[in-house]
Amino acid sequence: MAQEIEHKFLLKNNDWKKLVHKSSEYKQGYLISDKKRSVRVRISGNKAWLNIKSATLGSLRQEFEYEIPVEDGIEILNTLCEKPLIEKTRHLVTYEQHVWEIDVFSGDNDELVVAEVELSEVGENFAKPHWLDKEVTDDLRYYNNSLCKNPYKNWKHEK
Repeated sequence: MAQEIEHKFLLKNNDWKKLVHKSSEYKQGYLISDKKRSVRVRISGNKAWLNIKSATLGSLRQEFEYEIPVEDGIEILNTLCEKPLIEKTRHLVTYEQHVWEIDVFSGDNDELVVAEVELSEVGENFAKPHWLDKEVTDDLRYYNNSLCKNPYKNWKHEK
């Protein structure tokens, strides 16, 4: 079984920016998003993926991902996915033994920045960079499928 073990954090400053070694633009949309699962399509550059993920709250979830033709991905985003689409730039930052994904959202989720780290096992220790703020792994509002239904612009002042 494919699994993802991930922790999400808000950021307290922009010190991470000087550590970025790669950046990519992403656009993604959800075909299904409910209490048990999400099915999304994601496009970055000239590649597209279909992703199926359990909607379990917390750091451990089932995840399956398959590359699809980019033309199919574009058609699915434009005609079948819930709106608004998720738009973000993902920046990769290496800190000690882990690669952090820093997602800077745009569109209806503009001003939201979230850092994620994937671990190889539950309970794995990892160094937390000084630029991290509050952990939001257990806060559904910060999951991309939730941001599609209730964008950050609607609740950012309620944090």
